[in-house]
Amino acid sequence: MRKALRSVILSAGLTAVASLVVVLVPASPAAAQTLSAAVPTNDCDCTPSPSPSPSPSPTSTPTPTPLASPAPTPSPTPTGADSSGSSVGDLANQRFNQMITNRVLGTVLLGVNEQVNCSDCVSAFGSAGSFSAGIHGRKQLTNNLSFLAGIAYTEYSEGGYKVTSAPIGAFALRYDFTDWGSSRPFFDIGTILTPWEKVRYSRAYATNLGTVNLTSSTNSSNYGVYGRAGWINRLSPRDEIAASVEVWQLWQRVAGYTDPAAAFNPFDATIQTGTDRTSLVKIGGQWTHLIGPTVEGNINGGWVQSFGTHSGIFATVTGNGNVVPTIGNQGWFEYGGRLGFRLSQGWVADLFVNGTLGPQPVGNTIHGGVGLRINY
Repeated sequence: MRKALRSVILSAGLTAVASLVVVLVPASPAAAQTLSAAVPTNDCDCTPSPSPSPSPSPTSTPTPTPLASPAPTPSPTPTGADSSGSSVGDLANQRFNQMITNRVLGTVLLGVNEQVNCSDCVSAFGSAGSFSAGIHGRKQLTNNLSFLAGIAYTEYSEGGYKVTSAPIGAFALRYDFTDWGSSRPFFDIGTILTPWEKVRYSRAYATNLGTVNLTSSTNSSNYGVYGRAGWINRLSPRDEIAASVEVWQLWQRVAGYTDPAAAFNPFDATIQTGTDRTSLVKIGGQWTHLIGPTVEGNINGGWVQSFGTHSGIFATVTGNGNVVPTIGNQGWFEYGGRLGFRLSQGWVADLFVNGTLGPQPVGNTIHGGVGLRINY
């Protein structure tokens, strides 16, 4: 009985265990799934993705307005075109003065400081005021006809221009009616030639930014012809006086040039090649006197009037166009003098002076020098 009960209890226990197994087996996959969900494996990252947060609307950041840069100060526009054009007129005045000065220096070679009638002579001289050095003289061809000639090298300046190299030559024929006695007429005809000169001209003009000063270099040449009619009177063996009228025609040719390069020259000029010309009439006189046995003196002078003057300048000025200056008629006084010291028979040392007195463009000028003369 006890065995039977033990068998029944064992059978019931096995049945219960089998039933429990049956019940538990279907539930295993679910449990596995639950564990899988709860415990991540190495094969997949089961970290839950965070729910995407809504992107915030972009905040519109105001663009900063840049500070306004100060406007650049415009460069001032230069003025002065009219002044530049007017300065071309100054060039015309300089060139007129050059013609007159060249003629005054040339007349020294024709014996302007010597008596009208004298023996053959040769004189070497040098002068200052305008530097000049040369030789001149006269030769009696017949009792009535004499030949006067000379050559010199000169440098001179006046009123803004400067001639730095100018060889001057001059010659003339003089007919003196000696057979008429102590009071008689005489006539001259001659020329002065300066075929080549180096010259510098200056001009200046004003602008609102300052004054512009310019100096230009070029070449020029001067030519003059003249005729003279006069009356001579030998008052005594110690005195000779003479009066005369001269007519001159002068030409001056100047090569073209442009303003030199300058840091500031807004109204530059170009000067074309041109020829200046003028006609002159001179009414004058002279007196030569022997002062004692060894000193002789001479004074001479006259009034000069120009007419028919023409400036050869044709300039093109930036901002002003073409400029053609004009020069009116001019009048001035010319003077000269000499003291001669007789060193020995036939030898004379001379001190002389020549110049002009008058308004611009001729102005007041003076040229003085010394010479050594031999009479034969």
